Amino acid sequence: MGFRSGFATIIGRPNVGKSTLLNLLTGEKISIISSKPQTTRNTIKAIITTDEYQVVFIDTPGLHRPRNKLGDYMQKSAISTLDEVDVILYMVEATDKTIGPGDREIIEMLKKLSTPVILLINKIDLVSKPALLPLIDEYSKEMNFEHIIPVSALDIETKELVLRETVKYLPEGPAYYPADMVTDQQERFLVQELIREKILHLVSDEVPHGVGVEVILFKEIPEKELIEIHANIYCEKESHKGIVIGKNGEMLKKIGTLARQDAERLLGSKIFLKLWVKTKEDWRNSDYVLRELGYK
Repeated sequence: MGFRSGFATIIGRPNVGKSTLLNLLTGEKISIISSKPQTTRNTIKAIITTDEYQVVFIDTPGLHRPRNKLGDYMQKSAISTLDEVDVILYMVEATDKTIGPGDREIIEMLKKLSTPVILLINKIDLVSKPALLPLIDEYSKEMNFEHIIPVSALDIETKELVLRETVKYLPEGPAYYPADMVTDQQERFLVQELIREKILHLVSDEVPHGVGVEVILFKEIPEKELIEIHANIYCEKESHKGIVIGKNGEMLKKIGTLARQDAERLLGSKIFLKLWVKTKEDWRNSDYVLRELGYK
């Protein structure tokens, strides 16, 4: 058997664990994670290379009904990957009692494709095996999946299981990326996402989905062994700006500290991070701002 290489996309409803799985597969924090839905806004490629294969996993925004231009971009971004890959990993939650309307819409879309689909039933650590069996049976009757695999994206054993099944559907061919490359995302984008992740974790529920982050300066200073990064945090409302900054600037300081620590681990360098918070009303419906933030 020769060297195999190809693409696999991970799709599913918001918050089913797609980004957690991607990070488990690579062993790196490629995609940000939050308990809040619609955390991922862009398609993000993670590259895994061994002596036998190279598989490029594509993490996509959760499939949902869009409410603004950003949501529309996210939906199109996810769907656009389906015809361009060698295999689709469709992720659902083991905690679901039955197939919901959102998943039924996704299944109807998948039925129209010729791309092989592997169903991953995630979060099996939260349910008993007897409770899982009726859900597996319901999905197997709904569509003829190539495989149905119960997994936990938090369990290291899932990595080998998912990789083994995914590689079966890759064609023989040369690698698409250098062997030491783990993502196609630029460093400044990864830092943007780390900052946004901290906001998602730390700030109250009504604010994070109206927040965008733009790195406006990314400057390496070799003589100081330092990277200087400046970023703007955009809020849709003036009241949200105050929440992100916090009393005496404490919330913004905490966001900056945690983002800097993660960025230093990711980039392997000391970082000086400066954050500003600004208001751009209804930016999620602005074509100009969406382009500026990398969503167009």
